[in-house]
Amino acid sequence: MTSRINIARPPPGGAQSSYAAPASDPYGLANSRPSPGFRAAPNPDDPLAKLRAFGDSVDDAINTYTQPLRPHLPAIGRFLIVVTFYEDALRILTQWSDQLWYLQTHRHFYWGISHLFLLFNVLVMLAASSAIVARRFPEAACAGLFAVVVIQGFGYGLIFDLTFFLRNLSVIGGLVMVFSETMVTQRKSFAGLPNISETDRKKYFLLAGRVLLIFLFIGFMFQGTWSISRVFMSLIGLAACVMVAIGFKAKWAGTFLVIVLSILNVFANNWWSVHSAHPQRDFLKYDFFQTLSIVGGLILVVNMGPGGLSVDEKKKNY
Repeated sequence: MTSRINIARPPPGGAQSSYAAPASDPYGLANSRPSPGFRAAPNPDDPLAKLRAFGDSVDDAINTYTQPLRPHLPAIGRFLIVVTFYEDALRILTQWSDQLWYLQTHRHFYWGISHLFLLFNVLVMLAASSAIVARRFPEAACAGLFAVVVIQGFGYGLIFDLTFFLRNLSVIGGLVMVFSETMVTQRKSFAGLPNISETDRKKYFLLAGRVLLIFLFIGFMFQGTWSISRVFMSLIGLAACVMVAIGFKAKWAGTFLVIVLSILNVFANNWWSVHSAHPQRDFLKYDFFQTLSIVGGLILVVNMGPGGLSVDEKKKNY
């Protein structure tokens, strides 16, 4: 057995061993094989490297310019999400007789049922919206506003209207973002079921909110007449929506959508320029405040990030 052991005794006569480093490289630095943790420097001429560097610079610019507003972004986002419900409650109160006439004449509501329907919507919208702004009882407030969206869809007969359906999916996405942003720890255990931590729940809610928010832009693509500029904007907006949905450069894409939707909202839904007696004024006002709600949801995406179930988070972990 001892014949198999190499005790590294120097060879007779002081001859250099076959494994010794050459005299010109006494420290063995000529080894060309990289170490296991070695990573080659990125090629500056690689298009992907240039795109990645550009994306990082955009992220840095967004973080720099939004830094003064960052402490206020959650409050701004929550208020914009619920502003459409405030406007809807005010519209019902100021047009009470017209609302009753429509429900009783066109929707065949019985007298008294129509009054309760409108009163329920007003009370829930005002109470739940105020609770969300004040960050109180987020679960009950979001559930109440979700119920209002569904009940109004059936009550006014708009549940099967494609534009109404897509827009309200986006509003629901904003409510999901609010719930994720104000989520509190609640330890509940159910027999035979694994417990889901707050972090895991928040990941799934953020994913659902991101996906639902993009339906507004899909509804926009189906409206109006097509032109070259409209096709161009639709393609760019759709690409940004996909980036938000999968969580790839979500802050960058969310900021772009906030800017684009804000500009389009001012020019396309300028209800203040329409005469108060014109029937189109109420529709434009409704679309204007609903778009503000989706902008608020996107602001929460920019503030919180895409969450754990996203491409950005996977890249960060990798």
